[in-house]
Amino acid sequence: MSDDRTAMPSMPEAMVGDIVAGRLDQVAPGVRRLTAPNAGMMTGPGTNCYLVGTGDVVVVDPGPDDVGHLDALVAAGAGRIRWIALTHTHIDHWPAAPGLAERTGAEVVAFDSRDGLTVDRALADGDTVGEGDARLVAVPTPGHASNHICFWHEGRRLLFTGDHVMSGSTVVIAPPDGDLPAYLASLERVRALRPTALAPAHGPLLTDPDTYLDHYISHRLDRERSVVDALAAAGPGGADTEALVAAIYVDVHELLHPVARFSVWAHLRKLASEGRARGEDPDDPDATWVAA
Repeated sequence: MSDDRTAMPSMPEAMVGDIVAGRLDQVAPGVRRLTAPNAGMMTGPGTNCYLVGTGDVVVVDPGPDDVGHLDALVAAGAGRIRWIALTHTHIDHWPAAPGLAERTGAEVVAFDSRDGLTVDRALADGDTVGEGDARLVAVPTPGHASNHICFWHEGRRLLFTGDHVMSGSTVVIAPPDGDLPAYLASLERVRALRPTALAPAHGPLLTDPDTYLDHYISHRLDRERSVVDALAAAGPGGADTEALVAAIYVDVHELLHPVARFSVWAHLRKLASEGRARGEDPDDPDATWVAA
């Protein structure tokens, strides 16, 4: 999830906030959060599953296929779950969907069917799911994953961000499905919506969206400058991603270096697309790169 934590606690305090797995919390009028029991280094305190609506309910990202968690979701829905909306198909977000759909008869919607998920309806830009105060609009936000969607609650000006933006950490962009230029463009699209709050899949509600979005963009640009500097320092012989990570992430625990390697690779591919770097094989995460 994050490539940028400098300490080794699996759940940074800023990410945990007041979240307790298994507890149902109201985070906005008509919006409740139930956090799954899948805490870890890559999931923070667990995957946030949101129940949206005071009548019929949309569940956003039901999370892992855990029987106790599924029971809690069904109980919280109280017979009113009609739709299951998925931000993307990474394994901590969707596996509860088939079981929840079987128990409730809810429609499963996402960008597409893949990675073991079969959807009832594929969503395009501007498509809607839910009705009344549960109505959400699909906002495609590729970058973290090519099939990533955020869901916009226009009435609340609240954006359910999945893994696009989260609290307490930056987001891993892992090629080839992850794409950094697409991610930066998606951040700008989210900023243009002018949300009043962001509801991430990991961590507490974010009530200062502009600050977070500005930080995300500036962080990526700062990291890009570090990659450019490290490539220049490597000279004509170049360096592979492992060597670049060691040179750039000097303040990050080495156990996180394998994750950081994906971020560096994503930056190198972006630089290559701009003619600023060359790699032996841009599709090989272990390739040697040189400054162009």
